[in-house]
Amino acid sequence: MTAADLRVPRARLIVVVGALLGCGAILWFSRAYTFYFDEWTFILTAPDWTFATYFQPHNEHPSILFRAVYAALLNTVGLHSYLPYMAVLLLAHLANVLLLFELVRRRAGDGIAIAAAALLITLGAGWENLLWAFQMAWLLSVACGLGAMLLLQSQSRVPLAIALLGVSLAFSAIGVVFAIAAGTQFLLAPGRRRQLLWLVPLAAALLVWYAAFGRFAVHPNPQPGPANLVLDPLYAAWGLSQSVAGLLGVGGPFGPPLLVAAVAAVAGRWKRHGADPFLVSVAVSLVGFYLVTGLTRAQLGYQQSGSSRYVYVAAILWLILLSDAARSLPWRGTWRPALVACVFVAWFSSGVLLFSFATAKTVLMQRQVADYYALVAMRSDPCLDPAGAVDLLVMPVERSPARYYRAVDRYGDPRAGMPLLDHASFAAGVRHLRKADC
Repeated sequence: MTAADLRVPRARLIVVVGALLGCGAILWFSRAYTFYFDEWTFILTAPDWTFATYFQPHNEHPSILFRAVYAALLNTVGLHSYLPYMAVLLLAHLANVLLLFELVRRRAGDGIAIAAAALLITLGAGWENLLWAFQMAWLLSVACGLGAMLLLQSQSRVPLAIALLGVSLAFSAIGVVFAIAAGTQFLLAPGRRRQLLWLVPLAAALLVWYAAFGRFAVHPNPQPGPANLVLDPLYAAWGLSQSVAGLLGVGGPFGPPLLVAAVAAVAGRWKRHGADPFLVSVAVSLVGFYLVTGLTRAQLGYQQSGSSRYVYVAAILWLILLSDAARSLPWRGTWRPALVACVFVAWFSSGVLLFSFATAKTVLMQRQVADYYALVAMRSDPCLDPAGAVDLLVMPVERSPARYYRAVDRYGDPRAGMPLLDHASFAAGVRHLRKADC
């Protein structure tokens, strides 16, 4: 008996309950969180948004539906509570866990699918995508992409899958990862090459968007250049190593040897049993994710590819590949407790990592709340600098207090129910907002 033969009664219900508990725990830990960093890019400019604004890129990403979701939240719950924003993020994460479970279960059985879902629920190495509501764009893109991959298993559902890919791209450029997977699968699967034509309107729409809006995106400093082509392979290799290591809650120097082990496991499985178009498409999209990202980010250093927001996306693809590689593992005798122990240790290590990041962010959020109080304290002060920046660490886009006051007057006070605990940051914020000669 192998691991793929294991059948678990009510496996889907177990994963649903586990995912709900995990998401509920993350939501509880985020109860003291508030709006932070890039979120203020949207909040401060939202009163000026026009129809054309929705098509403008954010950090090189198409953000049409992302802006629409954010606008809906701002105009309903406003800034009074951060929990609804986190709830949207975690609903997307919940969908990703369940969709991953379904994809793996169909190929590797109940037991392996439950293990894959468990590792994703509390993926500590992907903490940024679990603890920052602004990353809802990426997680919604992933959810639509995974849904498309699931639908592509049936040739009659290709149009719906392509529609989901379009929705994925309308949330963020992460949808490109899943478009690569779909294209590769069409190209390699016998009798499915004609279905490549379904991707033509999707590609055309993306090119039109880029020509009209995307090419005006603001790139990170330093700007990408021709040297990125040389740096790209190292950038991709490091990202691949950190994402596979992230499944165990580790990273850094542990990444390269774990990457070698993971590649050997996948290659060994393919050598013995062959690789179908679906698995090849997942592998191609995984490598393509980092290569495409590196074209605009490699100038920031190869270590940047190990960022937690990238690890989350790549870890899902790794889980699909490694789950298939685990199908032949024995499920008998001492193998059973050994395999369960390995999964538990990886899950526990990852969960501890997520807890540590959640705790650290709570402290950072106290600094953000202190900045709110500083902005309020200086609002009527004649010494207020009209170009004052309260805190470049947590609110780098706030360079005009008047825009902040306009936003909170319209959407609500983000201090609601949040006490001032970081008095040092409050005092520093007041100093930053005060004119130098006042």
